[in-house]
Amino acid sequence: MTMVFSDQDHERIQQTIRKAERHTRGEIVPMIIQRSARYRETQYRAGAGSAFFVLSALLTMDWEWMSWGWHATNAGWLLLAVFASYGLGFWLGTFDPVIRVLTSNERMAYKVNLRAHQAFEEHGLHRTELGTGVLILISLLEHRIEILTDRVILERIPAETWNNMLSLIQEGVHKGNPVESLCQAITHCGEVLAEYFPVGPSGPNPNELPNNLISR
Repeated sequence: MTMVFSDQDHERIQQTIRKAERHTRGEIVPMIIQRSARYRETQYRAGAGSAFFVLSALLTMDWEWMSWGWHATNAGWLLLAVFASYGLGFWLGTFDPVIRVLTSNERMAYKVNLRAHQAFEEHGLHRTELGTGVLILISLLEHRIEILTDRVILERIPAETWNNMLSLIQEGVHKGNPVESLCQAITHCGEVLAEYFPVGPSGPNPNELPNNLISR
């Protein structure tokens, strides 16, 4: 799944973040990426599978009708066909549907979780003053979502709250409308954070992190 976000989409998400953070010291960072890893091993698997299939087929066939008198024992043509099929499979292994078929759910879950932790550090969510950063990551190839929160939030807000938010975004992604569901999740996230980490009656409410959608 490849998705392009318009300027209107980015502006809508920015406005939603500003509104969600108005009454809380929490910092919400949404991120949508095409994939969380290269999955190079899929190319090798697809290439090997294609080569094995062609090799098996040619070893059980005898094409007498070809003008040069093909036989399955013709080693030169046999090797050429196997190498060509490996190259074709290797190329097909770069496409999202093939990656999803040849990669286990456990590995994709691991890669998305790893990418989310990298993004959390990369974009400074661990450096907020009160430890109240929240990352909402949508990885399109894997059809997976990760919500990571800083240490203070983990200690105070029940995990069920974030599971419900995951379900909300997941439904929108499956319907092909991630921006709408992401905005709903940001709004809900702001309400939860305002309950546990409200802005003081006279204290400042600094905007510690940018209010933009990170997309890769």
